[in-house]
Amino acid sequence: MLIIKLAFRNIIHSGLRTWLNVLVLSFAFVLIILIEGLYDGMSEQVKDAEIDSHVGGGQFWQKEYDPYDSFSLERSHSEIPAELKQEIERGNASAVFIVSASIFPRNLIQSVSLKGIDPDQKIVNLPVSILKKEIDTNVIPGIIGSRMAKSTGLQTGDYVSARWRNINGTFDAGDIKIVKVIDINLPSVDKGQIWIPLEKLRNMVQAPGQATVITLKKNIDRIPAVSRNWIFKDYNYLLKDLNDNINRKRLYSNFVFSLLLGMALLAVFDTQVLSIFRRRKEIGTLMALGMTRWSIIGLFTLEGCLLGILAFIAGTVYGYPILAYLAKVGLVLPRMIERSQFAILLTLYPKYGLRLYLITGMILCMSVIVVSFLPTRTITNLKPTDALKGKLS
Repeated sequence: MLIIKLAFRNIIHSGLRTWLNVLVLSFAFVLIILIEGLYDGMSEQVKDAEIDSHVGGGQFWQKEYDPYDSFSLERSHSEIPAELKQEIERGNASAVFIVSASIFPRNLIQSVSLKGIDPDQKIVNLPVSILKKEIDTNVIPGIIGSRMAKSTGLQTGDYVSARWRNINGTFDAGDIKIVKVIDINLPSVDKGQIWIPLEKLRNMVQAPGQATVITLKKNIDRIPAVSRNWIFKDYNYLLKDLNDNINRKRLYSNFVFSLLLGMALLAVFDTQVLSIFRRRKEIGTLMALGMTRWSIIGLFTLEGCLLGILAFIAGTVYGYPILAYLAKVGLVLPRMIERSQFAILLTLYPKYGLRLYLITGMILCMSVIVVSFLPTRTITNLKPTDALKGKLS
């Protein structure tokens, strides 16, 4: 109890030095939670956006389909199995037909994927219903993403010439009208892709009733069993690249975590070293009065621990309103982030939890205890007479 009283007294009497350390530690604490919350929120947002706009409840791929091999698109389509046709009719699935093509924006040539989708589908969250307005005309209506619009210079209302092959290998060409530019920053539905009505694309390539990918509804009750020509891909497979990318970038988050914590702990370490140097006569007096060396070490270590606790409390007081505000309104990123190859939304909503808060607080306090203990080890070899004279060795 005596050590606790002495630790409190020393902390309070240190004045400005104590509160500067508390400010530095609490600032690092709040910033670490903010960065970790932003990262967790970004990861969850991107996953949700991928599921809503692309993955759905899983997909059936035609056995020849390889999204990383554009040459496979010429053979990666076939008739939709009866089981999947039933799911489509029930509104539990949606067909996508993918054809490799070339477009000629601004007198340049660019390879793209023409993706046919039913404008009435409700499986993926894409604004494709606008394609119905011109589905019965001679115009080929198309939707592109904001990244695609930037790379090609195409805008709503523009026409672009396209060339493709039908299933017999014969080249055909036509003009595609861009009826909408969707602002969704997901490469999986944006980069190098033009979305057009499913039946229109089937007629263009003379492949009635065929498809490349069948996307299932989220939380579907039963995965239908189909022939070996169609292979089911679940979440783990479809989101593998995204999860790997997130795990790689987690290293950056851990580095920032360590850097912020290290800078804050350096201030505590310097404070403890200075405190031992300035209070060497006090240490000698305590030894002369009968306090053991390890009790004095515990006193200095407890003072450091109290700094961590005060920083935890201070960070909670002024950090909670800031973090809660950012979680509500989000953090708007600059438009230049669109150039990134990583799927990231322009407005990020941090995600905090009690687990993140408590774990970060525990790491902070434990680290402060360790850093406070390290400089006090010199006391173990200190003679009381030397300490009373103001010596540390």
